[in-house]
Amino acid sequence: MPTVNLNRDGLFTKLGKTFTESEFDELCFEFGIELDEVTTESAMQSKFLGQDTTDGTTHKSEKSETASDDIIYKIDIPANRYDLLCMEGIARALNVFRGTTPTPTFRLREPASGTREVMRVKSSAMLVRPFVVCAVLRGVTFTKERYESFIDLQDKLHQNICRRRSLVAIGTHDLGKIKGPFTYEAQIPEEIEFTPLKQDRSFNARELMEFYKGDQKLKHFLHIIEDSVVFPVVRDSEGTVLSLPPIINGAKSAITLDTTDVFIECTATDLNKAKIVLNTMVTMFSEYCAEPFCVEPVEVVDCTGKETTYPDFMTRFVDADVDYINKRIGTSIDRKTMAALLCKMQLQTKLGADEKTLRVEVPPTRSDILHPCDIAEDVAIAHGYNNIARTVPKAYTIASAQPINKFSDAVRDEVARSGFSELLTWILCSHDDNFANVLREDNGNSAAIVANPSSLDVQVARSSLLPGALKALGANKDAPLPAKLFEVGDVVVLDPTADVGARNSRRLLVLYSNVHSGFEVVQGVLDRVMQVVGIAKFDGSDFGYQLEASSEPTYFPGRQAYIMREGKRIGVFGIVHPDVCAKFDIVSPTSILELDLEPLMPTLKKA
Repeated sequence: MPTVNLNRDGLFTKLGKTFTESEFDELCFEFGIELDEVTTESAMQSKFLGQDTTDGTTHKSEKSETASDDIIYKIDIPANRYDLLCMEGIARALNVFRGTTPTPTFRLREPASGTREVMRVKSSAMLVRPFVVCAVLRGVTFTKERYESFIDLQDKLHQNICRRRSLVAIGTHDLGKIKGPFTYEAQIPEEIEFTPLKQDRSFNARELMEFYKGDQKLKHFLHIIEDSVVFPVVRDSEGTVLSLPPIINGAKSAITLDTTDVFIECTATDLNKAKIVLNTMVTMFSEYCAEPFCVEPVEVVDCTGKETTYPDFMTRFVDADVDYINKRIGTSIDRKTMAALLCKMQLQTKLGADEKTLRVEVPPTRSDILHPCDIAEDVAIAHGYNNIARTVPKAYTIASAQPINKFSDAVRDEVARSGFSELLTWILCSHDDNFANVLREDNGNSAAIVANPSSLDVQVARSSLLPGALKALGANKDAPLPAKLFEVGDVVVLDPTADVGARNSRRLLVLYSNVHSGFEVVQGVLDRVMQVVGIAKFDGSDFGYQLEASSEPTYFPGRQAYIMREGKRIGVFGIVHPDVCAKFDIVSPTSILELDLEPLMPTLKKA
């Protein structure tokens, strides 16, 4: 859940009332958000002293001198409530919820000149970020607190719905310093030259890519366009570069506290998310315009000549069935009361044509309303979860563990009683750990690949428990010997017969490392597991499984074997190859057993 840091005194000023901490905590609970922590600005900066500032530099002394002792409320909000990501949104929502202010009505207001600003999109933009939406906030009055909130909302949207600028990038400009009509196009990097924000010299776009590789904030966004042949760029009628999305704005159009007219452009690869982001920005800060809650529209002309007006406030009506809502939340609220409750949640509601229907108006701030069940949730919040009467469920059920989980717990207990300590490792790992470091080749059909990994450590879903165990052993090589470890967990196996092309497979891995390899130790664990599940007889007359020579490059030649049952390969064990040990910085001989547990389950049931 996103966390919003709000100045307590500033928030209480907007709410028109001073609360005790417990009173405000209760108000947050009733509204469906959570007061997570109460701290101060100086305490926060002391905690993170030395971290990078937004411009990529570090100023320890400056931070400690400028930090205040103002009380800061850290509030957790739902991830889909973009309207609650700033002071303005939370204060407005709580005021409407408390009934102290009405739900605002957002309107488009034509410019006094009679001529709208225009954004022209050239066909070249289709090659990188094809969409752009725009709006103007006219006659804005900024204070230091409002300006900081304005910038902070952009950052939070970039991290949230914008997916770190990959889907949407927001550009805000002082309209008094630039001149329309504006153009959005893509050019080769060497042709884009401008002075970026907070810099005092000009760069071309290619130079900027190199320059910002050392910037602690902006370096994380370079990959979005870095490898593209052309870069997106927004210019005004005089050719001035306003922004190089999604990286940086130009210095000329920078917003200051003296800015009164704000031009907002959002470039995107997802048009719907771009419209939501634009709506969020203008609905939150249009309250500071000369005419509150009025937004000036902008015409966007695409490469085919089609004109579209933005912002598209996306206001819509949803018909909700009263009986459906009552059934979902376990209440018997009448229609008029339900309409009043929805109005507390900024959902203006009228009685429908029949006795069972509500006509709910979804405003541009509530993009999270997708289905009548979302409306039912808001009714429950406004009514109060604690006010819902407790009832005995009509369906009587008894919960039980899934068979595979119950079986896995039994295997865990048995291996632990043999003196092994349990591991718990990540199901995602690097491509090298899953293949190259264990001397296995990737034939393209061996592992589920993560399409857009956040780091090198989460490139694939593991197809074996081996890499995680070896990595854990290598990281703890100073621990006393022998090392006796085990893990029971899932791996991901490609399976064309599965709905998603892959399935989970539950496995057991046992690791023994000592001055001697301990090959016989892991085989002893295998025998014990087979006895417990009923495959091998305790008198040794029938092991219930066979060993077959294997030639896995992961293990030492001649010191490894496949585990076979009923003609199928269900596992492998052996002494880990020295080259593999070296990859994971393991200094002692190590033996591994990896066994598929699911084929053993039917035998357990019969036993």
